[in-house]
Amino acid sequence: MARAHRTVTALVLLGIAVVLLASLGRWQLRRADERRAILAAIESGRRQAPLALAPATPASELRAWRPVSAQGNWRDDLTVLLDNRNQDGRPGYWVATPLVLEGGGPGMAVLVLRGWMPRALPGAVGGGMAAPRPPALPPGVQTVSGELVERVPRLFELWNPGGPSGDALPATWPAPGGLPTVQNLDLDSYARATGLRLMPAVMEQLQPAGDGLVRDWPQPSVDYNQNLGYAMQWFGFACIAGVAFVVVAVRARRGGRPEARARP
Repeated sequence: MARAHRTVTALVLLGIAVVLLASLGRWQLRRADERRAILAAIESGRRQAPLALAPATPASELRAWRPVSAQGNWRDDLTVLLDNRNQDGRPGYWVATPLVLEGGGPGMAVLVLRGWMPRALPGAVGGGMAAPRPPALPPGVQTVSGELVERVPRLFELWNPGGPSGDALPATWPAPGGLPTVQNLDLDSYARATGLRLMPAVMEQLQPAGDGLVRDWPQPSVDYNQNLGYAMQWFGFACIAGVAFVVVAVRARRGGRPEARARP
């Protein structure tokens, strides 16, 4: 009886293992399909003709990864720093500044991620924990080019029950006490706080360069071959568990035959 109980337990566990391992393999295949889709979207966007942003540009033209250019005036007084944005392992900030588009009235703008700058380290010359000032912006109408993204890329943030939000924007601009520093920046919240009419997309600036900001923007992971490799591993483990299930089942059946029980 005890032997039969152990056999049944082993078969149940092996069956669960087969189902679980096969499910993990299918999940990796889905992840591979998702990464293929992201890669296709990036390649498709970058193959599109460059778009000159204007106040009348329809939202349907604002496709992610499309190369764009825009002419307008910087609103440096509305600059926001995005904290905890690392570059090659170095802590720092992304600098986000709206560019008010030519011909769109005083409030029509596109939010531009201008680049990355390092955090001032304690003890360094001019350091301290306060954020450094980003490079000054030239006055007058400027031409800026880059790529579109759907939104400001977000970082994982812990829920803070009952406490003040770390991403709260100032009630008045220019912000008292220096540049506002947040971890994540929502376009709708930023538009309400500044009174701007923002385009429903964000530009990651590429040109012009030479102001000291780093513009090596992070890209989504598109290595779908890695997921395919993981999927094959999980399916291999599932096959091993399946073979073990069959072996245990066959041995249990043979052990249960009358001739097997009659052997001394």
